[in-house]
Amino acid sequence: MELRHLRYFLAVAETCHFGQAAEQLHIAQPALSYAIRQLENSLDATLFTRTTRHVALTPAGEFLRVEATRILDGVDAAQRGVRRIAAGRSGLLRLGLTGTAAFSHLPKIARIVRQELPAVALDIHADLLTPDQCEGLRTGALDVGVLRPPAVGGDVATRTIAAEPLVLAVSADHRLAAEPVVSLADLRSEPFIGYTGQDSAVNDAVTRSCRAAGFVPHREHSAPGTAVLLALVAADLGVSVVPASVRALPLHGVVFRDLVDGGTVDLALAWRDGVDNPVVDAVVAVLAGALTSLDHSALQEQS
Repeated sequence: MELRHLRYFLAVAETCHFGQAAEQLHIAQPALSYAIRQLENSLDATLFTRTTRHVALTPAGEFLRVEATRILDGVDAAQRGVRRIAAGRSGLLRLGLTGTAAFSHLPKIARIVRQELPAVALDIHADLLTPDQCEGLRTGALDVGVLRPPAVGGDVATRTIAAEPLVLAVSADHRLAAEPVVSLADLRSEPFIGYTGQDSAVNDAVTRSCRAAGFVPHREHSAPGTAVLLALVAADLGVSVVPASVRALPLHGVVFRDLVDGGTVDLALAWRDGVDNPVVDAVVAVLAGALTSLDHSALQEQS
């Protein structure tokens, strides 16, 4: 029994007429009659009662009509699903984000994917620093990352989607908490709190900006993620310079202030270079276009 036999059978079952069914199927009536006899022989059952004026389903035919409909619907659904996956329109995407990107960009990302790729499911891994995301992309634990470039390793491709201003985070009791705008020179003698590790893009951006202001930041404490970093700031163990998106995570006892000379830090989509994954290709294309447009609009509003 082949799928074509089931399709032929359903056409006859729906019309109860071999001639009309043959026309619908665009085949000759003798060929259709022969295919139905083949199906009956393979099942060792009579599916139709036939007279010169009437064709009707037997009880076995009624049963097969229900089952054949279910089978062919399943085959059609499988074909559609495979085509969607092959086109990157369906599947599971494991997405990694830095802590700050989870605050600022995850709602946008989820909304865009739901609107543009509704059959793609997101598996979110948040609060991952750039080195951890690159390792996840390399091992296959992640499919796409939202991180601070540069990526760690030459096998990770990136595409910049935003340039965020750096802002100051201080304890509410700090002397600079009352100032609406601060310059980096005001932080020359302050202990800094940064991110753990040697490959933090935010640490590097902060160091570059401080050097341009004439000093090297003294980093007394480090944190594995943004939530811990802000907790240390709230405890007044030091000041921190962080991406502006951290403001989306309000924490009692922490105040954010604009920096006139803080500089910016990039945010980028990242994926394993050279991997054939249509879902990754589709998601990167959709997000890169939408998020870059959103960031450009935000910059125009600020200027």
